[in-house]
Amino acid sequence: FKTIGQLAGTNATALITGESGTGKELVARAIYHHSDRSEKPFIAVNCAAIPENLLESELFGHEKGAFTGASIQRIGKFEQCDGGTIFLDEIGDMTLPTQTKILRVLQDGTFERVGGNESVQVDVRLIAATNKPLEEAVEQKDFREDLFYRLNVVRVALPPLRERTKDIPLLVDYFLRKFAENESPDVQPEAMTLLKNHNWPGNVRELENAIRRALVMSKTGTIQPSTLPPEITQPDSPIDESSDDLTSLAQKLFQWARANPDLRIIPTVERELIINALRETGGNQVQAAKLLGITRATLRKRIEKFNIKQELSVG
Repeated sequence: FKTIGQLAGTNATALITGESGTGKELVARAIYHHSDRSEKPFIAVNCAAIPENLLESELFGHEKGAFTGASIQRIGKFEQCDGGTIFLDEIGDMTLPTQTKILRVLQDGTFERVGGNESVQVDVRLIAATNKPLEEAVEQKDFREDLFYRLNVVRVALPPLRERTKDIPLLVDYFLRKFAENESPDVQPEAMTLLKNHNWPGNVRELENAIRRALVMSKTGTIQPSTLPPEITQPDSPIDESSDDLTSLAQKLFQWARANPDLRIIPTVERELIINALRETGGNQVQAAKLLGITRATLRKRIEKFNIKQELSVG
């Protein structure tokens, strides 16, 4: 909170890091609302939700005739946000060409619309967020090093909910008041214990949805174990490095490798994992990358490296 307050009083670029659902946009909005730009626009853009071929136009606009379907000039988010604050969520999924334009905006406040030659000048404060380790993306050449240092002026690192379980009763109380309107539902101690012991992979967003569901399922207005989602009341045993299942799988893979001396096991397995992730997500690279725990840029490089596009199109 102290860092947020200090940031709000400046125009410094900020980088907010943390897992999905930890509240990165809430922090960005808090910085904005307590800043000198609070009377100007605040625009949030989820870089992972916009197709890569449209993101540059979305951010910087385009000129008439810039590409097929560009029948009129379009003003992008940066121009719309002149004088205000733009929040770029999941910036780690941004392509390198778009990163270059973002860097230029940070350096001198100028850019060109897609298909245009005229420089546009804007005064915009940039707040970025990511759930990816950008340092690793820089090492893998998926993220520009100079842009990373431009963004990482002040970092706000949000811990996952499982590392701050003392906040859970406070958050539960907040969501109950938010969704129950004039009622004051009770939470049975057994239900609260389950909530505290859950791992919360979806963090605060998952907790919010769990409380909303519990209120819908409750006939008495009391939150009890039976009203909570089954993944909280009947959690599956997590697979970790010491689990029998994972050890057995690794042993099978090594047996396979021994039986096939010419086989390059890691690239082969990696290729199959990528193919399966793409098929599972219907070819959606953003979803496939999240499923695999890598950036979209890394996924694109692996697809090209393993010539996966051709195989999927044939299949």
